Amino acid sequence: MQRSSTAPPRAVSRQMRWSNLQRRWAPYVFVSPFFILFLVFGLYPTLFSLYMSFQSWSQTDGWGHWKFVGLENYSFTLTDPMFWRAMYNTVWLGVVSGLPQHLLAIPLAFVIHMGLSRFKTFTSAVYFLPYITSTVAIALIFNTLFSTQKGVINQTLAYLNTLPLFGWFLPDENINWFLNSTIKWGIALVVIWKYTGWNTLLYLSAIQAIPRELYEAASVDGATRWQQFRFVTLPLLRPMMFFAVSLTIIGNMQLFEEPFVLLNGGASSATQGGQTVAMYMFRTAFEWLEMGTAASIAWLLFAFIAVLTIINNLAFGRAAQGRGD
Repeated sequence: MQRSSTAPPRAVSRQMRWSNLQRRWAPYVFVSPFFILFLVFGLYPTLFSLYMSFQSWSQTDGWGHWKFVGLENYSFTLTDPMFWRAMYNTVWLGVVSGLPQHLLAIPLAFVIHMGLSRFKTFTSAVYFLPYITSTVAIALIFNTLFSTQKGVINQTLAYLNTLPLFGWFLPDENINWFLNSTIKWGIALVVIWKYTGWNTLLYLSAIQAIPRELYEAASVDGATRWQQFRFVTLPLLRPMMFFAVSLTIIGNMQLFEEPFVLLNGGASSATQGGQTVAMYMFRTAFEWLEMGTAASIAWLLFAFIAVLTIINNLAFGRAAQGRGD
């Protein structure tokens, strides 16, 4: 008698239920690592810092020994002269180091696209190199460049000072960059050097997406390269300008590594002149052990960045979404 190869109904039913269960839950299982990591290392620290901004606590008190103080941390921060000095430094650096990045990056991207197309890959790699270079290595290099007596920057300024065109506004003596009055200029130069190449690549990718037919039509109509740049490239770059400026605002308002390393972690005599809000927050938390105050600084900085982002959206957003002229 031949045995039937058909599976029993109960086994078939279990297989179907298991198959349906796999189809239903498999997507959630595969995406769960992201959500687990985000909850543990993203959402929880964010909400905990908000909770901590209303508490008084130091690491030396031990876990759980915090005391509710309401808005006292925010009140102290908003009346702290050091916070407003750090905020002034941050805004100053954001403007002085942020604007040149884009004013240099847009023409550079246009020149690379139009005149250096054969060497586009090599040129892009060269411009991107400062962005991926270690901040510590950058700081060591610029510490040498900023040297008062033998630094290349001071020697270059001294040479330019001998020329009639530059001598009338350049200083007669070498600049000590590590003073409260000049350290911000040094930090700004480092930031410009590091991030101009990154913005150049952003604008270059946007320019490459512009149809070549538009330039050809403009050339047929007699437009010069400058007119092509002004009337074709710039209007079509507005969405990328919105994106790049948003990144600059967020990055410059959280500027930490460059001033922290150049100012020796706050041990430099020029710390007050170059200390940013992020650096001041770090020192408040880990040098002065005031975690609640540091958390309040973080959320005030978040609110300030949000306001600047909204202003940037009002300035570029309509154009970026195709609703501006």
